[in-house]
Amino acid sequence: MHEQPQIEIPDSLQPGRGRFNFALVLAAAAALVIVAAVYFEPGRQSPPGAAPQSQHFSFGPTEREYASMLRIEGIVPSRAENFLHQEITTFSGEIVNGGQRSIRGIELTFEFFDDMNQIALRETHSAIASGAAPLAPGERRAFEVSFEHISSSWNMQQPLIHVTGLQF
Repeated sequence: MHEQPQIEIPDSLQPGRGRFNFALVLAAAAALVIVAAVYFEPGRQSPPGAAPQSQHFSFGPTEREYASMLRIEGIVPSRAENFLHQEITTFSGEIVNGGQRSIRGIELTFEFFDDMNQIALRETHSAIASGAAPLAPGERRAFEVSFEHISSSWNMQQPLIHVTGLQF
Protein backbone atom coordinates (compact mmCIF):
# COMPACT_ATOMS: atom_id res chain seq x y z
CA MET A 1 0.00 0.00 0.00
CA HIS A 2 1.06 3.24 -0.97
CA GLU A 3 0.65 6.17 1.40
CA GLN A 4 -0.20 9.51 0.08
CA PRO A 5 1.98 12.35 1.23
CA GLN A 6 0.32 14.76 3.59
CA ILE A 7 1.26 18.36 3.89
CA GLU A 8 0.77 19.97 7.27
CA ILE A 9 0.04 23.66 7.46
CA PRO A 10 1.21 25.36 10.66
CA ASP A 11 -1.57 26.95 12.81
CA SER A 12 -0.35 30.46 12.08
CA LEU A 13 -0.94 30.01 8.37
CA GLN A 14 -4.41 28.43 8.52
CA PRO A 15 -6.96 30.80 7.06
CA GLY A 16 -9.70 32.12 9.36
CA ARG A 17 -7.98 31.26 12.64
CA GLY A 18 -6.19 34.61 12.98
CA ARG A 19 -9.40 36.55 12.36
CA PHE A 20 -11.18 34.65 15.13
CA ASN A 21 -8.45 35.47 17.67
CA PHE A 22 -8.43 39.13 16.62
CA ALA A 23 -12.21 39.36 16.94
CA LEU A 24 -12.09 37.76 20.40
CA VAL A 25 -9.41 40.20 21.61
CA LEU A 26 -11.36 43.14 20.13
CA ALA A 27 -14.60 42.05 21.86
CA ALA A 28 -12.81 41.68 25.21
CA ALA A 29 -11.26 45.15 24.87
CA ALA A 30 -14.66 46.67 24.00
CA ALA A 31 -16.25 45.03 27.06
CA LEU A 32 -13.46 46.39 29.26
CA VAL A 33 -13.96 49.91 27.89
CA ILE A 34 -17.72 49.73 28.54
CA VAL A 35 -17.22 48.54 32.12
CA ALA A 36 -14.68 51.33 32.76
CA ALA A 37 -17.02 53.95 31.26
CA VAL A 38 -19.86 52.88 33.55
CA TYR A 39 -17.61 52.81 36.60
CA PHE A 40 -16.01 56.21 35.93
CA GLU A 41 -19.25 57.87 34.78
CA PRO A 42 -18.96 61.67 35.10
CA GLY A 43 -22.28 62.02 36.93
CA ARG A 44 -21.25 59.96 39.95
CA GLN A 45 -21.86 61.55 43.36
CA SER A 46 -18.20 61.80 44.40
CA PRO A 47 -17.00 65.09 43.00
CA PRO A 48 -13.29 65.46 42.30
CA GLY A 49 -11.40 66.95 45.21
CA ALA A 50 -13.95 65.80 47.77
CA ALA A 51 -12.66 63.73 50.63
CA PRO A 52 -13.82 60.17 50.14
CA GLN A 53 -16.11 58.99 52.89
CA SER A 54 -15.41 55.34 53.45
CA GLN A 55 -17.81 55.14 56.38
CA HIS A 56 -20.79 57.04 57.68
CA PHE A 57 -21.17 57.79 61.36
CA SER A 58 -23.96 56.01 63.19
CA PHE A 59 -27.18 57.82 64.00
CA GLY A 60 -29.12 55.61 66.37
CA PRO A 61 -31.37 56.72 69.23
CA THR A 62 -28.46 57.91 71.41
CA GLU A 63 -26.95 59.99 68.60
CA ARG A 64 -30.37 61.43 67.63
CA GLU A 65 -31.02 62.53 71.20
CA TYR A 66 -27.57 64.12 71.46
CA ALA A 67 -27.96 65.87 68.07
CA SER A 68 -30.65 68.09 69.61
CA MET A 69 -27.92 69.53 71.88
CA LEU A 70 -25.81 70.66 68.92
CA ARG A 71 -26.35 74.07 67.35
CA ILE A 72 -25.34 75.16 63.88
CA GLU A 73 -24.79 78.91 63.84
CA GLY A 74 -23.60 81.71 61.59
CA ILE A 75 -24.16 80.03 58.23
CA VAL A 76 -22.64 82.20 55.50
CA PRO A 77 -22.93 81.20 51.83
CA SER A 78 -20.36 82.26 49.27
CA ARG A 79 -19.76 81.56 45.61
CA ALA A 80 -16.48 81.40 43.75
CA GLU A 81 -15.10 80.06 40.51
CA ASN A 82 -12.48 77.34 40.48
CA PHE A 83 -9.60 77.03 38.01
CA LEU A 84 -11.84 75.01 35.66
CA HIS A 85 -14.29 77.96 35.53
CA GLN A 86 -16.90 76.02 37.49
CA GLU A 87 -18.95 77.80 40.11
CA ILE A 88 -18.44 76.49 43.65
CA THR A 89 -20.95 77.26 46.42
CA THR A 90 -19.55 77.15 49.94
CA PHE A 91 -21.34 77.28 53.28
CA SER A 92 -19.31 78.30 56.33
CA GLY A 93 -20.54 78.26 59.90
CA GLU A 94 -19.93 77.01 63.41
CA ILE A 95 -21.06 73.95 65.31
CA VAL A 96 -21.63 74.43 69.04
CA ASN A 97 -21.58 71.42 71.36
CA GLY A 98 -24.25 72.17 73.98
CA GLY A 99 -24.12 68.68 75.49
CA GLN A 100 -21.90 66.92 78.02
CA ARG A 101 -19.98 64.57 75.70
CA SER A 102 -16.99 65.08 73.42
CA ILE A 103 -17.67 64.47 69.75
CA ARG A 104 -15.05 63.04 67.39
CA GLY A 105 -17.08 63.25 64.18
CA ILE A 106 -20.15 65.03 62.80
CA GLU A 107 -21.94 64.56 59.49
CA LEU A 108 -24.31 67.21 58.20
CA THR A 109 -26.97 66.75 55.53
CA PHE A 110 -27.79 69.76 53.38
CA GLU A 111 -31.18 69.94 51.68
CA PHE A 112 -31.64 72.48 48.88
CA PHE A 113 -35.19 73.26 47.73
CA ASP A 114 -36.69 74.50 44.47
CA ASP A 115 -39.46 77.10 43.92
CA MET A 116 -42.12 74.45 44.52
CA ASN A 117 -40.57 73.63 47.93
CA GLN A 118 -39.38 70.22 46.70
CA ILE A 119 -35.89 68.92 47.41
CA ALA A 120 -33.59 69.85 44.52
CA LEU A 121 -30.45 68.37 46.12
CA ARG A 122 -29.63 66.43 49.28
CA GLU A 123 -26.00 65.75 50.17
CA THR A 124 -24.23 64.60 53.30
CA HIS A 125 -20.79 65.96 54.21
CA SER A 126 -18.44 65.53 57.11
CA ALA A 127 -18.22 68.77 59.11
CA ILE A 128 -15.84 67.34 61.69
CA ALA A 129 -13.80 64.40 60.46
CA SER A 130 -13.08 61.48 62.76
CA GLY A 131 -9.33 62.25 62.61
CA ALA A 132 -9.75 65.82 63.93
CA ALA A 133 -9.47 66.86 67.58
CA PRO A 134 -12.70 66.09 69.47
CA LEU A 135 -15.30 68.84 69.93
CA ALA A 136 -15.47 69.20 73.72
CA PRO A 137 -18.64 70.09 75.63
CA GLY A 138 -19.36 73.83 75.37
CA GLU A 139 -16.84 74.24 72.55
CA ARG A 140 -17.56 75.69 69.12
CA ARG A 141 -15.79 74.82 65.89
CA ALA A 142 -15.85 76.40 62.44
CA PHE A 143 -16.68 74.26 59.43
CA GLU A 144 -16.86 74.79 55.69
CA VAL A 145 -18.63 72.64 53.13
CA SER A 146 -18.36 73.16 49.36
CA PHE A 147 -20.72 72.07 46.59
CA GLU A 148 -19.61 71.88 42.98
CA HIS A 149 -22.95 70.99 41.42
CA ILE A 150 -26.17 72.41 42.83
CA SER A 151 -29.27 72.01 40.69
CA SER A 152 -30.21 75.08 38.66
CA SER A 153 -33.73 74.72 40.11
CA TRP A 154 -32.44 75.67 43.59
CA ASN A 155 -34.49 78.60 44.94
CA MET A 156 -31.30 80.31 46.21
CA GLN A 157 -32.55 80.19 49.82
CA GLN A 158 -30.40 78.84 52.64
CA PRO A 159 -30.60 75.04 52.68
CA LEU A 160 -31.87 73.10 55.66
CA ILE A 161 -28.94 71.62 57.56
CA HIS A 162 -29.41 68.56 59.76
CA VAL A 163 -26.99 66.56 61.90
CA THR A 164 -27.29 63.04 60.46
CA GLY A 165 -24.27 61.29 61.92
CA LEU A 166 -22.26 61.44 65.14
CA GLN A 167 -19.21 59.70 66.49
CA PHE A 168 -18.53 60.02 70.23
